[in-house]
Amino acid sequence: MDMRLNPLTSQGLASTGALKRPAAGTAAAGGAGAAFADNLKTALQKVSQAQNKASEMQTQVTLGNPNVSLEETMIAMQKAQIGFQSALHVRNRMVQAYTDVMNMSV
Repeated sequence: MDMRLNPLTSQGLASTGALKRPAAGTAAAGGAGAAFADNLKTALQKVSQAQNKASEMQTQVTLGNPNVSLEETMIAMQKAQIGFQSALHVRNRMVQAYTDVMNMSV
């Protein structure tokens, strides 16, 4: 699984559909928030898939499957761990941003 982060550009966002305007009659309030939510959901699904793959590979190595090497399993485990740590950092930043906004005086 490719865990590289690519910089977002307006051209890159346009190709992913993140800059598409909502059609008439749809809830425009979701706008950019919906695109962010979709991207976050996709990223969390990828982290979950990486963890499931690593867990399955661990099981196969434990059972002695000759088609799964220990090296591949260790790499899959590290990718899953890095993905989880990244998701955890994003969550912590979001919680901190929410707390900062809620503590602002109006």
